[in-house]
Amino acid sequence: MSNSAGARLFREAWIAGVQQHFPGEPKAGYVTPWDDTPEWEREAAGAVYEQVRQFVEISGGHASRLSREQKSRFVATCWTTQMFKHFEDPKPGYVADWPDLPKWQQETDADIFEAIESSLGG
Repeated sequence: MSNSAGARLFREAWIAGVQQHFPGEPKAGYVTPWDDTPEWEREAAGAVYEQVRQFVEISGGHASRLSREQKSRFVATCWTTQMFKHFEDPKPGYVADWPDLPKWQQETDADIFEAIESSLGG
């Protein structure tokens, strides 16, 4: 899968997760379609997709044994690094540590990992 397709997969998994886990009506920016997603966010999504893809592949298929929390933490950490890359002074919510993320976001991050894993045949 190309990096662009991987970035789209990430974004689609994010939107699906938000729609499933967010309590109430999510902010419009949380469910912005791919074509309207800012370039920095597309780049970040592609980078995190690639990090998860490589992680799953080098695990030899054993990443599936991680708990949902471990998968979620991995995605959240990769995303936080991208926020530091793209913003000199990111909003605190963009770089919050995993335990400080809302439950819906933790669940969505796990869903993203599992969507990428599934796309790789895992």
